[in-house]
Amino acid sequence: MSEQQGAPEQLAAGKSQGGAGATYKVVVFEFENFCGKKMELSAECKNVIEKGCEKVGSIIVESGPWVAFERQAFGGEQFVLEKGEYPRWSTWTNSQTNNYLLSLRPLKVDSADHKLHLFENPGLAGRKMEIVDDDVPSLWVHGFQDRVASIKATNGAWVGYMFPGYRGRQYIFEHGDYKHWNDWGASTPQIQSVRRVRDMQWHKRGCFIAPTPTPAPNPTPPAPAPPTAAGTS
Repeated sequence: MSEQQGAPEQLAAGKSQGGAGATYKVVVFEFENFCGKKMELSAECKNVIEKGCEKVGSIIVESGPWVAFERQAFGGEQFVLEKGEYPRWSTWTNSQTNNYLLSLRPLKVDSADHKLHLFENPGLAGRKMEIVDDDVPSLWVHGFQDRVASIKATNGAWVGYMFPGYRGRQYIFEHGDYKHWNDWGASTPQIQSVRRVRDMQWHKRGCFIAPTPTPAPNPTPPAPAPPTAAGTS
């Protein structure tokens, strides 16, 4: 693939296969907490309503990864779903516009290796940052500003976030060239953190697990005052 397709063409391409030998299976439920109508999928679904499910309110990914969308036909905000359980919308995003999903497809991961190039300007031009086999919770820490106007995904699949710490809207990057931020469905050239998408074919743990924040230590209570000595006569 010499050039990345535009967003509508790419999403409609129906990428239902990952690397050689990859398998995909997801179980979707109509309501939160794995309740309501249940449906199993092993290939893309452009509209869950057409399959008799009003919406998707919770998900179990048995093998993947997958990318889900808030609208039909792979439209609207997108969300990466790696192996695991997602009982409600807050488990797949912290940037809520809807509390349900309407379409989803397998996410293509072309190799176990990961390499990504970020560019400051459109057309793969300007200041450049290379990321190899690593997750970057803050581009600022690495001396790169939040303006990312084009991207080249050389190996693996990646997800970028608008804000540091893997927060905000998600943008998916499969193998190819993204010469303008519109190509990944963004309205502004802002990305502040990126991470690798894990594929069960190569990564047996299955999914990325965000580190749990270290709780603040409880203040040490003051030592009790020593008893007052009794007076002597």
